[in-house]
Amino acid sequence: MKIIEWVKHNKFLTVVLLVVSYFLLNLVNIFFGADTLSLDAPSMTKQNEGVGLSPLAGAPVSGIGRIGVPDIYPPTDYSPQPDVKDRLVVQESNLSLLVEDVTDIRNKIVSYAQQKGGYMVSSNVSNPQDAPTATVVVRVPSKDLEEALDYFHSLSVKVVSENLVGQDVTDQYVDIDTRIAQLERTKARLETILDQATQITEITNLTQQILNYQNQIDALKGQQDALEKNAQLAKLTIYLSTDEIALPYQPSETFRPGVIFKLAVRSLVGTLRGMATLGIWVGVYAVIWLPALILFVLLRRWLKKRKSQPKL
Repeated sequence: MKIIEWVKHNKFLTVVLLVVSYFLLNLVNIFFGADTLSLDAPSMTKQNEGVGLSPLAGAPVSGIGRIGVPDIYPPTDYSPQPDVKDRLVVQESNLSLLVEDVTDIRNKIVSYAQQKGGYMVSSNVSNPQDAPTATVVVRVPSKDLEEALDYFHSLSVKVVSENLVGQDVTDQYVDIDTRIAQLERTKARLETILDQATQITEITNLTQQILNYQNQIDALKGQQDALEKNAQLAKLTIYLSTDEIALPYQPSETFRPGVIFKLAVRSLVGTLRGMATLGIWVGVYAVIWLPALILFVLLRRWLKKRKSQPKL
Protein backbone atom coordinates (compact mmCIF):
# COMPACT_ATOMS: atom_id res chain seq x y z
CA MET A 1 0.00 0.00 0.00
CA LYS A 2 2.91 2.34 0.74
CA ILE A 3 4.22 1.82 -2.80
CA ILE A 4 0.83 2.68 -4.28
CA GLU A 5 0.62 5.82 -2.14
CA TRP A 6 4.13 6.85 -3.17
CA VAL A 7 3.27 6.36 -6.85
CA LYS A 8 0.16 8.51 -6.46
CA HIS A 9 2.16 11.35 -4.93
CA ASN A 10 5.18 10.99 -7.25
CA LYS A 11 3.75 10.29 -10.68
CA PHE A 12 6.51 12.10 -12.57
CA LEU A 13 9.28 10.23 -10.72
CA THR A 14 7.49 6.96 -11.42
CA VAL A 15 7.47 7.68 -15.15
CA VAL A 16 11.19 8.57 -15.05
CA LEU A 17 12.02 5.32 -13.24
CA LEU A 18 10.00 3.27 -15.71
CA VAL A 19 11.79 4.90 -18.67
CA VAL A 20 15.22 4.27 -17.13
CA SER A 21 14.27 0.66 -16.30
CA TYR A 22 13.09 0.10 -19.87
CA PHE A 23 16.39 1.26 -21.34
CA LEU A 24 18.39 -0.81 -18.85
CA LEU A 25 16.40 -3.92 -19.78
CA ASN A 26 17.09 -3.20 -23.43
CA LEU A 27 20.80 -2.98 -22.66
CA VAL A 28 20.70 -6.36 -20.93
CA ASN A 29 18.72 -7.81 -23.85
CA ILE A 30 21.20 -6.51 -26.45
CA PHE A 31 24.26 -7.50 -24.47
CA PHE A 32 23.32 -10.95 -23.21
CA GLY A 33 21.22 -11.93 -26.23
CA ALA A 34 18.24 -12.86 -24.07
CA ASP A 35 14.83 -11.34 -24.49
CA THR A 36 14.04 -10.28 -20.92
CA LEU A 37 10.70 -8.83 -21.96
CA SER A 38 9.45 -11.97 -23.69
CA LEU A 39 7.75 -15.03 -22.26
CA ASP A 40 8.65 -17.30 -25.17
CA ALA A 41 12.15 -18.25 -23.98
CA PRO A 42 11.18 -21.69 -22.56
CA SER A 43 10.05 -22.83 -25.99
CA MET A 44 13.60 -22.47 -27.33
CA THR A 45 14.93 -24.47 -24.41
CA LYS A 46 12.48 -27.26 -25.04
CA GLN A 47 13.34 -27.30 -28.70
CA ASN A 48 16.99 -28.15 -28.00
CA GLU A 49 16.48 -30.05 -24.76
CA GLY A 50 18.42 -33.26 -24.50
CA VAL A 51 19.82 -33.11 -28.01
CA GLY A 52 23.46 -32.38 -28.76
CA LEU A 53 23.97 -31.05 -32.24
CA SER A 54 27.05 -31.73 -34.28
CA PRO A 55 28.18 -29.45 -37.10
CA LEU A 56 26.97 -31.96 -39.62
CA ALA A 57 23.88 -30.11 -40.78
CA GLY A 58 22.22 -30.36 -37.41
CA ALA A 59 22.76 -34.09 -37.03
CA PRO A 60 22.33 -35.29 -33.43
CA VAL A 61 25.46 -36.45 -31.68
CA SER A 62 25.13 -40.09 -30.78
CA GLY A 63 27.32 -42.00 -28.38
CA ILE A 64 30.47 -40.84 -26.61
CA GLY A 65 33.57 -39.85 -28.52
CA ARG A 66 31.79 -40.15 -31.85
CA ILE A 67 30.33 -37.65 -34.28
CA GLY A 68 26.71 -38.23 -35.21
CA VAL A 69 26.19 -38.66 -38.95
CA PRO A 70 22.86 -38.19 -40.68
CA ASP A 71 21.54 -40.88 -42.95
CA ILE A 72 23.04 -40.47 -46.41
CA TYR A 73 19.69 -41.43 -47.89
CA PRO A 74 16.44 -41.65 -45.96
CA PRO A 75 15.47 -45.23 -45.11
CA THR A 76 12.93 -46.58 -47.57
CA ASP A 77 11.65 -50.09 -48.12
CA TYR A 78 13.09 -51.44 -51.35
CA SER A 79 12.95 -54.97 -52.68
CA PRO A 80 16.11 -56.83 -51.60
CA GLN A 81 18.45 -57.84 -54.41
CA PRO A 82 20.66 -60.64 -53.05
CA ASP A 83 21.83 -61.78 -56.49
CA VAL A 84 23.65 -58.54 -57.34
CA LYS A 85 27.42 -59.02 -56.99
CA ASP A 86 28.77 -55.52 -57.61
CA ARG A 87 26.92 -53.66 -54.91
CA LEU A 88 26.80 -49.89 -54.57
CA VAL A 89 27.90 -48.64 -51.15
CA VAL A 90 27.97 -44.93 -50.31
CA GLN A 91 30.63 -44.17 -47.70
CA GLU A 92 31.17 -41.18 -45.44
CA SER A 93 33.85 -40.59 -42.84
CA ASN A 94 34.19 -37.92 -40.18
CA LEU A 95 37.41 -37.15 -38.33
CA SER A 96 38.32 -34.82 -35.50
CA LEU A 97 42.07 -34.21 -35.54
CA LEU A 98 44.26 -32.33 -33.09
CA VAL A 99 47.02 -30.72 -35.16
CA GLU A 100 49.90 -28.26 -34.73
CA ASP A 101 49.22 -26.09 -37.80
CA VAL A 102 45.61 -25.92 -38.98
CA THR A 103 46.22 -24.09 -42.27
CA ASP A 104 49.12 -26.31 -43.32
CA ILE A 105 47.22 -29.54 -42.59
CA ARG A 106 44.15 -28.26 -44.40
CA ASN A 107 46.24 -27.54 -47.50
CA LYS A 108 47.82 -31.00 -47.35
CA ILE A 109 44.40 -32.67 -47.11
CA VAL A 110 43.05 -30.78 -50.12
CA SER A 111 46.22 -31.48 -52.14
CA TYR A 112 46.04 -35.20 -51.31
CA ALA A 113 42.41 -35.45 -52.39
CA GLN A 114 43.20 -33.79 -55.72
CA GLN A 115 46.18 -36.08 -56.31
CA LYS A 116 43.94 -39.11 -55.83
CA GLY A 117 41.44 -37.87 -58.40
CA GLY A 118 39.05 -36.34 -55.90
CA TYR A 119 38.25 -32.74 -55.06
CA MET A 120 37.50 -30.31 -52.26
CA VAL A 121 33.81 -29.79 -51.47
CA SER A 122 34.24 -27.01 -48.92
CA SER A 123 36.80 -25.54 -46.55
CA ASN A 124 36.73 -22.84 -43.90
CA VAL A 125 38.97 -21.62 -41.09
CA SER A 126 37.68 -19.76 -38.04
CA ASN A 127 39.22 -18.00 -35.04
CA PRO A 128 42.75 -17.96 -36.54
CA GLN A 129 44.20 -15.65 -33.86
CA ASP A 130 43.16 -17.59 -30.75
CA ALA A 131 42.68 -21.33 -31.23
CA PRO A 132 42.30 -21.84 -34.99
CA THR A 133 39.82 -24.43 -36.18
CA ALA A 134 38.98 -25.63 -39.67
CA THR A 135 36.39 -27.82 -41.33
CA VAL A 136 37.43 -29.47 -44.58
CA VAL A 137 35.12 -31.59 -46.71
CA VAL A 138 36.73 -33.59 -49.52
CA ARG A 139 35.82 -36.48 -51.80
CA VAL A 140 38.25 -39.23 -52.68
CA PRO A 141 37.76 -42.43 -54.71
CA SER A 142 36.13 -45.07 -52.53
CA LYS A 143 38.88 -47.56 -53.36
CA ASP A 144 41.42 -45.20 -51.76
CA LEU A 145 39.38 -44.44 -48.63
CA GLU A 146 41.42 -46.54 -46.20
CA GLU A 147 44.68 -45.16 -47.57
CA ALA A 148 43.34 -41.61 -47.25
CA LEU A 149 42.27 -42.18 -43.65
CA ASP A 150 45.73 -43.53 -42.75
CA TYR A 151 47.36 -40.50 -44.34
CA PHE A 152 45.11 -38.05 -42.51
CA HIS A 153 45.86 -39.86 -39.24
CA SER A 154 49.58 -39.36 -39.84
CA LEU A 155 49.09 -35.59 -40.17
CA SER A 156 47.62 -35.24 -36.68
CA VAL A 157 49.03 -35.07 -33.21
CA LYS A 158 46.02 -37.02 -31.98
CA VAL A 159 42.92 -38.54 -33.54
CA VAL A 160 40.28 -37.25 -31.16
CA SER A 161 37.35 -39.04 -32.77
CA GLU A 162 36.55 -40.96 -35.93
CA ASN A 163 33.37 -42.20 -37.50
CA LEU A 164 32.92 -44.21 -40.69
CA VAL A 165 29.52 -45.09 -42.10
CA GLY A 166 28.48 -46.91 -45.23
CA GLN A 167 25.08 -47.41 -46.77
CA ASP A 168 24.25 -50.02 -49.39
CA VAL A 169 22.08 -48.37 -52.05
CA THR A 170 22.01 -51.31 -54.45
CA ASP A 171 18.36 -52.13 -53.74
CA GLN A 172 17.40 -48.51 -54.34
CA TYR A 173 19.36 -48.42 -57.60
CA VAL A 174 17.73 -51.61 -58.91
CA ASP A 175 14.28 -50.40 -57.85
CA ILE A 176 14.81 -47.18 -59.80
CA ASP A 177 15.95 -49.20 -62.79
CA THR A 178 12.71 -51.21 -62.65
CA ARG A 179 10.62 -48.05 -62.49
CA ILE A 180 12.47 -46.60 -65.47
CA ALA A 181 11.75 -49.74 -67.50
CA GLN A 182 8.03 -49.53 -66.65
CA LEU A 183 7.85 -45.87 -67.60
CA GLU A 184 9.67 -46.50 -70.87
CA ARG A 185 7.22 -49.29 -71.80
CA THR A 186 4.26 -47.02 -71.07
CA LYS A 187 5.86 -44.23 -73.07
CA ALA A 188 6.45 -46.57 -76.01
CA ARG A 189 2.76 -47.60 -76.03
CA LEU A 190 1.69 -43.96 -76.00
CA GLU A 191 4.01 -43.22 -78.91
CA THR A 192 2.42 -46.07 -80.87
CA ILE A 193 -1.05 -44.65 -80.20
CA LEU A 194 0.21 -41.18 -81.14
CA ASP A 195 1.31 -42.44 -84.56
CA GLN A 196 -2.27 -43.54 -85.24
CA ALA A 197 -3.99 -40.45 -83.81
CA THR A 198 -5.73 -38.05 -86.22
CA GLN A 199 -7.53 -35.49 -84.04
CA ILE A 200 -5.64 -32.42 -82.80
CA THR A 201 -6.90 -32.69 -79.22
CA GLU A 202 -5.91 -36.35 -79.05
CA ILE A 203 -2.46 -35.62 -80.46
CA THR A 204 -1.96 -32.77 -77.99
CA ASN A 205 -3.06 -34.88 -75.02
CA LEU A 206 -0.83 -37.82 -75.98
CA THR A 207 2.15 -35.56 -76.59
CA GLN A 208 1.73 -34.01 -73.14
CA GLN A 209 1.58 -37.44 -71.50
CA ILE A 210 4.68 -38.59 -73.36
CA LEU A 211 6.59 -35.51 -72.23
CA ASN A 212 5.45 -36.12 -68.66
CA TYR A 213 6.70 -39.71 -68.74
CA GLN A 214 9.99 -38.59 -70.26
CA ASN A 215 10.49 -36.07 -67.46
CA GLN A 216 9.94 -38.81 -64.90
CA ILE A 217 12.42 -41.05 -66.68
CA ASP A 218 15.05 -38.29 -66.79
CA ALA A 219 14.58 -37.57 -63.07
CA LEU A 220 15.01 -41.23 -62.14
CA LYS A 221 18.08 -41.54 -64.33
CA GLY A 222 19.49 -38.50 -62.54
CA GLN A 223 18.95 -40.27 -59.21
CA GLN A 224 20.74 -43.34 -60.51
CA ASP A 225 23.64 -41.23 -61.73
CA ALA A 226 23.91 -39.55 -58.33
CA LEU A 227 23.96 -42.92 -56.57
CA GLU A 228 26.72 -44.18 -58.85
CA LYS A 229 28.89 -41.10 -58.36
CA ASN A 230 28.38 -41.04 -54.60
CA ALA A 231 29.39 -44.68 -54.45
CA GLN A 232 32.51 -43.97 -56.52
CA LEU A 233 33.64 -41.01 -54.40
CA ALA A 234 33.63 -41.28 -50.62
CA LYS A 235 32.95 -38.12 -48.63
CA LEU A 236 35.29 -37.17 -45.80
CA THR A 237 34.62 -34.39 -43.31
CA ILE A 238 37.70 -33.45 -41.30
CA TYR A 239 37.62 -31.14 -38.28
CA LEU A 240 40.99 -29.59 -37.41
CA SER A 241 42.06 -27.59 -34.38
CA THR A 242 45.05 -26.81 -32.21
CA ASP A 243 42.78 -27.05 -29.16
CA GLU A 244 41.09 -30.35 -28.37
CA ILE A 245 38.16 -28.60 -26.69
CA ALA A 246 37.25 -26.83 -29.94
CA LEU A 247 36.68 -30.11 -31.80
CA PRO A 248 33.11 -31.45 -32.19
CA TYR A 249 33.12 -34.52 -29.99
CA GLN A 250 32.03 -35.67 -26.56
CA PRO A 251 34.94 -36.73 -24.32
CA SER A 252 35.03 -40.34 -23.19
CA GLU A 253 36.36 -39.29 -19.76
CA THR A 254 33.75 -37.84 -17.46
CA PHE A 255 36.23 -35.89 -15.31
CA ARG A 256 39.22 -34.13 -16.84
CA PRO A 257 40.71 -31.41 -14.59
CA GLY A 258 42.84 -29.90 -17.37
CA VAL A 259 39.86 -29.41 -19.66
CA ILE A 260 37.72 -28.08 -16.82
CA PHE A 261 40.44 -25.54 -15.94
CA LYS A 262 40.62 -24.32 -19.56
CA LEU A 263 36.86 -23.99 -19.73
CA ALA A 264 36.82 -22.06 -16.43
CA VAL A 265 39.52 -19.65 -17.67
CA ARG A 266 37.62 -19.10 -20.92
CA SER A 267 34.45 -18.46 -18.98
CA LEU A 268 36.24 -15.93 -16.75
CA VAL A 269 37.71 -14.11 -19.76
CA GLY A 270 34.29 -14.09 -21.41
CA THR A 271 32.69 -12.67 -18.25
CA LEU A 272 35.30 -9.90 -18.00
CA ARG A 273 34.82 -9.03 -21.66
CA GLY A 274 31.10 -9.01 -21.11
CA MET A 275 31.35 -6.65 -18.16
CA ALA A 276 33.60 -4.31 -20.15
CA THR A 277 31.19 -4.39 -23.08
CA LEU A 278 28.25 -3.70 -20.78
CA GLY A 279 30.13 -0.76 -19.30
CA ILE A 280 30.64 0.69 -22.78
CA TRP A 281 26.95 0.31 -23.59
CA VAL A 282 25.96 1.99 -20.32
CA GLY A 283 28.38 4.83 -21.06
CA VAL A 284 26.97 5.35 -24.54
CA TYR A 285 23.39 5.32 -23.27
CA ALA A 286 24.37 7.88 -20.60
CA VAL A 287 23.00 10.57 -22.90
CA ILE A 288 19.57 9.14 -22.01
CA TRP A 289 19.73 7.90 -18.45
CA LEU A 290 22.13 10.51 -17.02
CA PRO A 291 19.87 13.55 -17.72
CA ALA A 292 16.94 11.56 -16.36
CA LEU A 293 18.92 10.77 -13.20
CA ILE A 294 19.99 14.40 -12.75
CA LEU A 295 16.40 15.53 -13.21
CA PHE A 296 15.27 12.96 -10.66
CA VAL A 297 17.79 14.18 -8.07
CA LEU A 298 16.95 17.85 -8.63
CA LEU A 299 13.24 17.18 -8.45
CA ARG A 300 13.66 15.21 -5.26
CA ARG A 301 15.62 18.05 -3.64
CA TRP A 302 12.99 20.54 -4.74
CA LEU A 303 10.26 18.44 -3.18
CA LYS A 304 12.18 18.22 0.10
CA LYS A 305 12.69 21.97 0.17
CA ARG A 306 9.03 22.53 -0.53
CA LYS A 307 7.99 20.27 2.33
CA SER A 308 10.44 21.90 4.71
CA GLN A 309 9.11 25.41 4.06
CA PRO A 310 6.70 26.62 6.80
CA LYS A 311 3.12 26.95 5.78
CA LEU A 312 1.59 30.42 5.87
